[in-house]
Amino acid sequence: MKKQQQIGYGLIGLSIVLLVVLSFVKADVDRQGAFLCEAARDNPSVDMGECPAHKSSTSWFIVAAFGLAFLVLGAGIYTLFTSKEIEAKKEFKEIDESKLGEEEKRVYGLLKSGNGASYQTDLIKETGYSKVKITRVLDKMESKDIVERKRRGMTNIIVLK
Repeated sequence: MKKQQQIGYGLIGLSIVLLVVLSFVKADVDRQGAFLCEAARDNPSVDMGECPAHKSSTSWFIVAAFGLAFLVLGAGIYTLFTSKEIEAKKEFKEIDESKLGEEEKRVYGLLKSGNGASYQTDLIKETGYSKVKITRVLDKMESKDIVERKRRGMTNIIVLK
């Protein structure tokens, strides 16, 4: 969790630095554009449509850079909020392990040591049980309201309640 929060704070800090730097760059580009427009206006042989400031694509790059900085800011804020949700989820429902069979105890222990969640395929690898046996063990545990299966693509994530 701490690492995820550090990443979130790092992204927010990076985006703030980017936004400050981009603000200075934007102000400088605007000042240069105003100077070029004044020079073109003062020169009677140059049409205002030929002003170099109007032909430059620099403003689009600056807009894209601001958009990127705001995306990084959003990613940092999102990372902070999701880390708090995961921290709150660490508390599991208390169960009486004496009422579990050996296979159920083993799977429960693996899930608890894995922060309360694991892919079903990982449970198969760690226990050495077959797919059918893990499915039956999880069926029993689900009927006892100990775990919940969440479908993720072609596999399941098993989560302690």
